Amino acid sequence: MEKDLSDYRKSYQKGELLLDNVPENPLELFRDWFMEVDTHFNVEETNAMTISTLGLDGYPKSRVVLLKKYTYEGFIFYTNYLSEKGNAIAHNPNVCLSFFWQSAERQIIIKGKAEKIAENLSDGYFESRPRGSQLGAIVSNQSEIIKDRNALEERLKALELQYEGKEIERPKYWGGYIVKPIELEFWQGRPNRLHDRIRYRLQADYNWKIERLSP
Repeated sequence: MEKDLSDYRKSYQKGELLLDNVPENPLELFRDWFMEVDTHFNVEETNAMTISTLGLDGYPKSRVVLLKKYTYEGFIFYTNYLSEKGNAIAHNPNVCLSFFWQSAERQIIIKGKAEKIAENLSDGYFESRPRGSQLGAIVSNQSEIIKDRNALEERLKALELQYEGKEIERPKYWGGYIVKPIELEFWQGRPNRLHDRIRYRLQADYNWKIERLSP
């Protein structure tokens, strides 16, 4: 099987990113970009992001998860702590997040350290989830091998009966991580592949060093 993609080309011309007009704190630029994309660029899931971890087998692995909250401290998402992703983070908390908003011709790459959030925060988010999603977190032993789809469906039916009329508590193996950034790179597509790239790096005094990178 072979397909030549060398003639796939696109001209990027929807915006610019210059050192003269970026804030000192990259989290403010993230907020502004996120709101602009969410409001004006018809992206179905603006909060979809790729998280890359280093697995126990020594290989990096990337997958898409959903950002659920961002603050000046970092970026929060939820998962099964015993999953392949969770085990990788426990072994090596250095991760990379990336957002690619094609319709806005923008990309953000974030390096940081992941750590579990407080249990009461995970409890609060779990309580806000639809009941089906709550049960789903219990049904799935995430990343483990299963016989077939029916095994999941049967376990879900059993749990629906078990919890009928009852409150569903968050399982201790499921909860949130916050990724505290040490570096953020903002990428804006430009014509002739001369893209704008602005990088923020956290310094020892907790200020951010801002640099323009060659495309």
